[in-house]
Amino acid sequence: MKLQLERIYTKPADLNGYRILVDRLWPRGISKATAYLDAWEKAIAPSPALRKWFNHDPSKFSEFAKNYQQELNQNPATAIFINEVAQRLATQNVILLYGAKDQKHNQAVVLFQYLQNLSIIQTSLSKD
Repeated sequence: MKLQLERIYTKPADLNGYRILVDRLWPRGISKATAYLDAWEKAIAPSPALRKWFNHDPSKFSEFAKNYQQELNQNPATAIFINEVAQRLATQNVILLYGAKDQKHNQAVVLFQYLQNLSIIQTSLSKD
């Protein structure tokens, strides 16, 4: 099974996987009925202060990524999230969903890479 990263605004070709929204805020223009979510993990998202500081500015992405990884390391919800993802990956694909327009400079990319670096989770990036 594989871990995938997908923008929530992309209509799913199929629902072949456990779909987790990893944003703290609900994405604009998406209804809960059409999101096809299995889970919304707000607790794993960057802190409001870090999110506001970053403000989707690509020039701040490197520092944002470093700070967000530090938050993940200190966040008690991270271990629970990692365990859940690992258990799901044993039997199905897991799709991390995000709402940001910039598909290269956002917190979901950092989270995906963070999970990818864990030896217990084998990942591959889906092509949107």
